[in-house]
Amino acid sequence: MRVDIVTVFPDMVRQAASASILGRAQASGKLDLRVHDLRDYAVNKHRSTDDAPFGGGAGMVMLPAPLFACVEAITEGATTVPVIYTAPDGELFTQRIARELSGEERFVILCGHYEGVDERVRQALVTREISLGDYVLTGGELPALVILDAVTRLLPDVLGNAESPHEESFGTGEAGAESLLEYPHYTRPAEFRGMRVPDILQNGHHANIAKWRRTQSLVRTRERRPDLWQKLLPLSKADQKLLDVYEAETNGQ
Repeated sequence: MRVDIVTVFPDMVRQAASASILGRAQASGKLDLRVHDLRDYAVNKHRSTDDAPFGGGAGMVMLPAPLFACVEAITEGATTVPVIYTAPDGELFTQRIARELSGEERFVILCGHYEGVDERVRQALVTREISLGDYVLTGGELPALVILDAVTRLLPDVLGNAESPHEESFGTGEAGAESLLEYPHYTRPAEFRGMRVPDILQNGHHANIAKWRRTQSLVRTRERRPDLWQKLLPLSKADQKLLDVYEAETNGQ
């Protein structure tokens, strides 16, 4: 997969993307990351990428000319390349969107700054606008890196365990469990400061372990994310049975 990121802080993106999973994905050839300095496409000697807004007001607006020139250079000869703009008023980024993007051969991310980009950029260049949440950041570099990380780890053979993306929170497990939080994890030692690992995880009975994990995911989602829980309703007969057993055992203690 090829991902182009357009930014006025290219070193920030390159440095963060050189470590951990993103770094290994590039080294293995799974990810072709290309970071573009928007200032290289500026049209004046000062390499300006922003100017005051028409109509007055606080802040600066990113100029359309450098962004158009950069995106057109990046996508020259290509047919349809998704161009993503990170903006507070975009659609909320979810695991579903990450999976959609992981199926693309390539896409471009524009990192906004200041009061944002000239609206004509959004009208003529941008094909999708994405937000991380209801808050405002200094620039689009961090959201771009979050999107890049979430998408890259879904690419084939990027993670050490192929099952990892399917079993974690918002994964693609059974019953379309995008809205299901992940179950608890434990590792050695079996007892730490008086806290023991559940016996069921140590008995090697994989079917029972799978049921326990599914039950814990259901309970955790119900308790911690009522909004996500509503998306699961009505529960399947199998999930409802797991919860009934859990409730009976819990109430019997």
